[in-house]
Amino acid sequence: MTDRRYRLDHGAQRHGPVLVAGSPLKLFRLTDAGARLLDRIEAGDEVADSRLVASLVDAGAVHPVPTGDGIGRFGPGDVTIVTPAFGHVPNTASGTTGDTVVVDDGSDPPIPGATVRLDHNYGPAAARNVGLRHVTTPLVAFVDADVHLTADWLEALLPHFDDERVAMVAPRVRSTPGPSALDRYEREHSPLDLGPLPGRVRAGSRISYVPTAAVVCRADAIRVVGGFDESLRFGEDVDLVWRLVEAGHRVRYEPASVVAHDARPTWRAWFAQRVGYGSSAAPLARRHPRALAPLRMSGWSLGAWVSALFVHPVVGLALGAGSAAALVRKLDDLPPRAAFSLAWRGNLAAGTQIAQAVRRVWWPIVALAGLRSRRARIGLLLAAVAARHPVRVADDVAYSIGVWRGVVRERTGAPLVPEISSWPGRRPPKPPAGAR
Repeated sequence: MTDRRYRLDHGAQRHGPVLVAGSPLKLFRLTDAGARLLDRIEAGDEVADSRLVASLVDAGAVHPVPTGDGIGRFGPGDVTIVTPAFGHVPNTASGTTGDTVVVDDGSDPPIPGATVRLDHNYGPAAARNVGLRHVTTPLVAFVDADVHLTADWLEALLPHFDDERVAMVAPRVRSTPGPSALDRYEREHSPLDLGPLPGRVRAGSRISYVPTAAVVCRADAIRVVGGFDESLRFGEDVDLVWRLVEAGHRVRYEPASVVAHDARPTWRAWFAQRVGYGSSAAPLARRHPRALAPLRMSGWSLGAWVSALFVHPVVGLALGAGSAAALVRKLDDLPPRAAFSLAWRGNLAAGTQIAQAVRRVWWPIVALAGLRSRRARIGLLLAAVAARHPVRVADDVAYSIGVWRGVVRERTGAPLVPEISSWPGRRPPKPPAGAR
């Protein structure tokens, strides 16, 4: 067994032997031994692997703490950096003491010093797969050509691979600072930047994907699942993450390591990038059914917001309060006030999710409804206001254009369909509790 330190997830709530944590939220009822183990985790002590620790990690309730000194089974020399490059000289040569493989993906003129040159632009998925064939180290880092690495970027990532189930770890990818309005927007709102909080990565969770702008992987794990899907020009990184998870591996996001990524140089290129991102939704939905739902929430929460907008605000408020009260009875392990607060905050958060789904997917439908319905027009306006930034509205609209193009091209409406649960009408599931 390996002893490690863990930290509770930022949103975890503990009430004696009951822990509510993870993404999506789960309720753990702990035995006495389990409660003592959680005490040690909260105190910052190292704990041994156990069934409870594994359950907490897989649920996203606790997160491994990197040692920070780079000490572990693997070092930088065990990593080969693979960089697909198209018309851009890579920035990655100084990011490792190991090998670097640059794959020129059909650039004209050719990229000087490239390890491999392809005779055609096949896309980043194919280029990464070609680079992987040249990797002999146990770990491979896929790093895009426009990413800037620091000398110590691997220190917080490599210790995660002491866990045999971890197949991929991603750093935080921040946009390179710059003077323009686009640079400033990307610095705060880049879709590659998943924020300052660590997490387990899985579809339907708080962190549902990590971008392969920069990731470190077990080379053999990538080979076993078949590498990147070369038919995908966008979303190939999301697809790989989900296939690794489906194969039983763990994928982690570790923001203690930070790399920089150059933003698109013009607004036009930025808009086209966002459309491209959205175009991946339909092909991904075909490969991973239900993973691309634009909205996941309780039917009670959705009903409360729809009632507030299309019936009367008082009706929506009453439905939200009623669902919160119902949840108090279901969560009888929690103090009533804590259970009610949990439910009420969930209902409030649902409003933000609905607004985002409208902007990123459903706005054409809502706009058509708005030709006849004043309330639909109000809903569309509220969704735009909730973005809190005019560029964010353009960002989401660009993404939605890609989504609808993909829906037409792939002939599937899967990326448009929400996933609505009956909770709190049923008791929340209980993961295994206790300690071994």
